[in-house]
Amino acid sequence: MRLHRLEVAAFGPYAGREVVDFDALGADGLFLLHGDTGAGKTTLLDAIAFALFGTVPGARGEVKRLRCDLAEPDQVTEVVLELTVQGQRMRIARNPEYQRPKRRGEGMTVQQAKAVLSWVGTVPAGHVAEGITRIDEVARTVERLIGMTHEQFFQVVLLPQGEFARFLRANTAEREELLERLFGTERFSDVEDWFANLRAERGRELQARQQSLREWVARFAQVAGQEAPEEGQAEWVGEVLAESARRVGEAQERDTKARAAAKKAEAVWQENRSTAERIRRVRTAYTRLSVIAEQADQRAEWAEEVEAAHRAAGVVAEADLLERRLDQLAEAEAAEALRAQEVPDAADSSAAELRARAGGLREEAGALAELVAESEQQQRDLARREQLTAVAGKAEKQAEEFAAELGAAPEKVTALRAELAAAAEAEAKLDGARARVDELTALARDADEVPKTRQVVERARVVVSEAVDGHQQARQHRLDLRERRLEGMAAELAAGLHAGEDCPVCGATDHPSPATHTGGLVDPEDERHAETAEQQAHMRREKAKAALQEAENRLTVLIGRLGAHTAETLRAELGEARALVATLSEAARQRPALETQVAALERKIEQLTEQRGAAERRAVEIATEVRGLTERLTERERRLESARGEFADVAARRRHLLGFATRLDALAEARLSVAGACERRDEQAKLVKEALRAKGFADLDEMRAAARPDEQITKLEASLADAKVMERAAREELAQPDLFGISPEDEIDVGASVDAAQDTRGEAEQALVALRAATSRHADLTKLAERMTSLMADLAPVEERYLELKALAEVVNGRGQNARKMSLRSYVLAARLEEVAVAATARLRTMSQGRYSFVHSDAAGARGTRGGLGLDVLDDYSGTIRPAKTLSGGESFLASLSLALGLADVVAAETGGALLDTLFIDEGFGTLDAETLDIVMNILDELRAGGRVVGLVSHVEELRQRIPTRLRVRKARTGSSVEIHAA
Repeated sequence: MRLHRLEVAAFGPYAGREVVDFDALGADGLFLLHGDTGAGKTTLLDAIAFALFGTVPGARGEVKRLRCDLAEPDQVTEVVLELTVQGQRMRIARNPEYQRPKRRGEGMTVQQAKAVLSWVGTVPAGHVAEGITRIDEVARTVERLIGMTHEQFFQVVLLPQGEFARFLRANTAEREELLERLFGTERFSDVEDWFANLRAERGRELQARQQSLREWVARFAQVAGQEAPEEGQAEWVGEVLAESARRVGEAQERDTKARAAAKKAEAVWQENRSTAERIRRVRTAYTRLSVIAEQADQRAEWAEEVEAAHRAAGVVAEADLLERRLDQLAEAEAAEALRAQEVPDAADSSAAELRARAGGLREEAGALAELVAESEQQQRDLARREQLTAVAGKAEKQAEEFAAELGAAPEKVTALRAELAAAAEAEAKLDGARARVDELTALARDADEVPKTRQVVERARVVVSEAVDGHQQARQHRLDLRERRLEGMAAELAAGLHAGEDCPVCGATDHPSPATHTGGLVDPEDERHAETAEQQAHMRREKAKAALQEAENRLTVLIGRLGAHTAETLRAELGEARALVATLSEAARQRPALETQVAALERKIEQLTEQRGAAERRAVEIATEVRGLTERLTERERRLESARGEFADVAARRRHLLGFATRLDALAEARLSVAGACERRDEQAKLVKEALRAKGFADLDEMRAAARPDEQITKLEASLADAKVMERAAREELAQPDLFGISPEDEIDVGASVDAAQDTRGEAEQALVALRAATSRHADLTKLAERMTSLMADLAPVEERYLELKALAEVVNGRGQNARKMSLRSYVLAARLEEVAVAATARLRTMSQGRYSFVHSDAAGARGTRGGLGLDVLDDYSGTIRPAKTLSGGESFLASLSLALGLADVVAAETGGALLDTLFIDEGFGTLDAETLDIVMNILDELRAGGRVVGLVSHVEELRQRIPTRLRVRKARTGSSVEIHAA
């Protein structure tokens, strides 16, 4: 990192804009930053830090008050820094947050912080040419390019006053954090995290496997009905399986015996049941044959009844059809008589004559069809004429109403326009009235302020009088002290004389008659206190005079504003003005509504005019249409009157003709139906007579008596067939070989064998259930044992690998078997710190003239804490190694400077020389003697020869003679300024 240019404006003690050209200062590689105490030397370093990171080092960064109190209100507080980092030149401009006067009104407002990073020259990849304007993005970009946070930057590049030895005295954690960022060892931290995460992951996996094994052991114990032991689980599983196998063997033996006993009892029971069944079959067969013999006469009667019913069945259908023919004839004759009553004048006509007459009537009705349509149109036109007449009347009435409204509208428009003009006038006067109210309100406030201001003036005059008296008394006291000191000056000098020492007045070493003073001598400190008291009294006097002048000026201004007005007259005028404003405001508020009403009324007049014209036109059009329609109605009425005759209308006459023709057709059809029915009746009567003779019946009554329903015939035939089947089956059953020798009177006891069979069957079922339970339990235990054995076999290598990984992870993270308690990251950083110690030792030995050198310690910390980053010093005079905290002030400065330079060398080598090209050293040289200062300057010359730019901040006068390029900071009441003195 190399600085080029710094600009500060209204920042710290710098009221204006000051520019520092680091290219000019660093041309020689070494420059001195000096000036009076409080001038602002450290502020320039703060400005560099603020431009880069938005904060300043040390306690100054906690105050957050960076704006110059002496700056003009319009002067913007800003810091601009141009620098090159990693070969990329950039310009950073920052503005802190501060309070500034409001541009309008009184009071203060907050000026928000801003930051802009712009690129000078080539824009780096991944960035836009417009630069970066967000504060957080600017901070991240700067930290990424520089590779350090602001705290690390302050420790390595920009060390504030009193903190130069901070890195040297830092603890292990602070050194670790800084060195990790400087040397980019985050990857080793990632390795530590990777081992820790892998250990946690494998630990969770191991716990899951152990938990799974515990669950399977619990399930095995639950099935076994025992508590699982903590140790020797494998042997316990074997014992449980052996016991289970023994129980299975016992259950199998019991089941075999029970099944044999049950089988034997079952055979006895089956034999007895079979014998009892044969006896039952014999008894059933004998019972059925006895019943069949008793019903022989009844079955003979059923056979005769069935035979007669079959003969009657062939005649029943024809007789039923004859009855239907007779019913059809009666219905046709009744219908024919009914139709004849509808047409009395055609009662004697034949069917053909009736059909011919109906055809003539239909032809006459067809001729009237067209006139029927005209009759319907006549009715629609009449209704249309009535509707149009009503619409015409309504249109004429609307036209009259619209005309009446139009007659009253002009008067309303005139009234509304007058009200609108009054509202516009009120609105025009409203601003003036409000301005008058504001003016009178301000004068009333001034009138109320006059008495208070008079009181302030009186109090200020009293304060001025007291301040004048106090200043005169303080001045007189100072003059008295000065006079008394001058009178006793000789005695004061004589009091400081000692034998053999030179007199400050004459230079003599002999003091024969030193002066004396009878009164008390005045202490110079008392005189300085008196001068300070006089200055403070003078400041209070001037401040009181200024306050009195300000109060009198304010009272003069107030009286000039009021003129002849008084508070009472102003309040009265203000009340009248406010009442006028209220009246005008009320009138002005009505203006939009009045404008809307006028516009609406004008639009309504236009609408009424259009509506009246439309209504009148509609009335004329309807009257014309009604006249044409009336002419058509008259012409059509003449044609319809001649066509309807004696009927109400043509449609009625046509309906009459069609209805009479329909009745004639119906009568003709009825007479044809009667003739057909008579013919079918005669034919069926002949067929019935022949059927009766063929089946052997004398008449229909005999046939009806023999006839039976089909269901009854079927039932009788089924009963006859069932009797034959039952008799045959019973005789076949008795002829079966297995019933030979069986008598219906035989007896056998089956109950005892049933009870014996049930008892043995229950015992067999219980034995089987016990066997199945034992077998199932043994199978479950065997399956669980196999699973547990597998889990135990898989768990052993997992536990072994986890223990190995755990030990390795603890070593990597500085715990466990790691005797030095150094993590992998600390180990790497320790190697880096050892490089820093080697580089710093080369400079420290030169600065300390071979006495001191750094010693890196990788021992563990106190009480087992992490180690590896210890840094002590070897004192060559005593040959002992002691902590760096035991060095004196000058020695600490040399050690800290050597360490910082060594750290810069290592970091620069690590980053290819692109980092820490500019280094600032703030104070510490005053603790060095002349010889040591020469050595340090030689070291700084070596840095300059290496291409670095070193800026020294110091009050040491000898450095001004040694370093020709200087940046001087001057302070003044108007603010500090800078000037460059080049070689």
